[in-house]
Amino acid sequence: MSTTQPAIPPWALTIAAMFSIQLGSALSAGLMPALGPIGTAWLRLSMGAIILLLLARPPLKSLRFSDTPAILGLGISVGIMSVTFLAAMERLPLGTAVAIEFLGPLSVAALRGQGVRSLLLPATALAGVLLLTEPWSGQVDLLGVGFAAMGAIGWAAYVLLTQKVGDRFTGIGALALTIPIAALVVTPFGLPQAFGHITWELVGVAAALAVLIPVLPYILEMRALRRMTHTAFGTLLALEPAIGLLLGMIVLAQSPSALQLLGIVVVVFAGAAAQRGGRRQQPGGAIQCGRSAEARQEPARPSHRGDSLA
Repeated sequence: MSTTQPAIPPWALTIAAMFSIQLGSALSAGLMPALGPIGTAWLRLSMGAIILLLLARPPLKSLRFSDTPAILGLGISVGIMSVTFLAAMERLPLGTAVAIEFLGPLSVAALRGQGVRSLLLPATALAGVLLLTEPWSGQVDLLGVGFAAMGAIGWAAYVLLTQKVGDRFTGIGALALTIPIAALVVTPFGLPQAFGHITWELVGVAAALAVLIPVLPYILEMRALRRMTHTAFGTLLALEPAIGLLLGMIVLAQSPSALQLLGIVVVVFAGAAAQRGGRRQQPGGAIQCGRSAEARQEPARPSHRGDSLA
C-alpha cells in the first residue's frame, strides 16, 4: 500500500519565498557599490537564468502561440521588479521599499476579492504598511519612492502572470523561459553599468545570490499560486514588509521605530488571517515540464471554500 506525503501548505511556500527574496535583496547591497543597482540586478538574473537552464528544460515543444503574452509578460515583470527594487533600496530602507512595492499585490488582492472581508484584510495590511513607512516623518526620497512604485506595478503583474503560467505548466521548465527573458530585458541597461567592474569573485557571489532570488522564491511562489487565490496570496504578502524590516535590522543594521514595530504586528495579523478561505482548486491539463517531463503529472487536489490552508 502506497502512502502519499502531505503537500506543503501554500502559505508555508509563500513565507519561505518571502524570506529568500528579502535575504537575497539585503545581501545584494554588497554588490551595488561595485556594479550599481541595475548592474547587480542584471548579473543576478543572468546567473539565475543559467542555473534554471541547467536544472530544467524549457517547454519549447509544448508552447502555444496563446502562451506567448503570459511568458513574455512574466519575464518583463520580473526584470522590472528586480531593477526597480534594487534602485529603490539604494535610496530607501529595505522595509520601506518593500512596503511601497507591496501596494502592487495588495491592489490585486483588493480588486480580485469578493465581499467585505476581502477588502478588510488588505485595508488592515495597508494600515500596517503605513506604520512601517511612517510617511509623515522626515523627508521622503521621491526618486526612491518612484522606483518602488514602479516595482509595485511589476509585482502586481507578476502575481497575476505567475498564476496563469503556473496553471499552464507544472514543474520549473516555464521559469527556464521567463528568467532568461528577464535577464535579456535588463541587459541593455545593466551590462553597461556593470561593464569593466565584473570580477570572477563578483560572478560567484551573484550566482550564490541568484539561488536566493530569483531561483528558489519564484519556484516556491509558482507552486503556491497553483493552490491559492490572488486575494489570499496578495494579502499574505503583507508579511513581506515586516520580513524586510527584520532583515534590514539584522543584515543592514537599520533600526526601526516603535511605530514600525507596531506595524509588524498589524501586517502579521492580516497575513495570518489570509490563510483561511484562500485555497483554489488546482487547474487540470497543465503540462509537466523540466528534466523529468516524462514523470507522472501531479493530480489536481479538490478544495473547499473556507478550508484552512494549514
